[in-house]
Amino acid sequence: MARTRSDSPVLFDLPIRPDFHMEAGLMREGHMPVAGLDEAGRGPLAGPVVAAAVILDADGVPEGLDDSKRLSADARERLFQAIVESAVCVSVASLSASSIDGSDILRASLEAMRRAALGLCVVPRFALADGRDIPPGLPCPARAVVKGDQRSQSIAAASIIAKVTRDRMMARAAQIAPHHGFEAHMGYATKRHRLAITQHGPIVRLHRMSFAPLKSTG
Repeated sequence: MARTRSDSPVLFDLPIRPDFHMEAGLMREGHMPVAGLDEAGRGPLAGPVVAAAVILDADGVPEGLDDSKRLSADARERLFQAIVESAVCVSVASLSASSIDGSDILRASLEAMRRAALGLCVVPRFALADGRDIPPGLPCPARAVVKGDQRSQSIAAASIIAKVTRDRMMARAAQIAPHHGFEAHMGYATKRHRLAITQHGPIVRLHRMSFAPLKSTG
């Protein structure tokens, strides 16, 4: 896959918290509305990859937006609700473990972001996508932003929506497969999770059989 040009910052250019600077600049150039795109779940051994697209209301950006990984679970839940209540629109899409196995995690992540963007009830004029690659097939021009969830409030909002949604999905999976402890590790390769796979085996259509060490158990 060809790598697209990204807006890559040096470390000391990162703001303490994400702001609305990039969005405001694009809006001044006539690109309005602007959507933020991000995903959650690229690294786990189990579960879907989930992406979100968010168009924030420039006059009602929730306080405290940040990279979801830098927030507590309680803060993410609070901000999830604030984003849903205040944003112009929010969209979520996911690709299953089977879809990831049939492609690869990068392509699956970009496809989930594409679907999330297409699911917005308001068509964006521009999109800011977290990472180094622009998802193909977006409904608008876009820019890839390295560490975007620490730079753009729109991307940070998308990261929170994606993370909370995926965590809820994995908590639901834990009710179906209690021995694997998904509610604690969300499918990541913790010691407890690896031990559960050894003792109980992987779960069809939930574990990513293309990921090591699951390749050897398939």
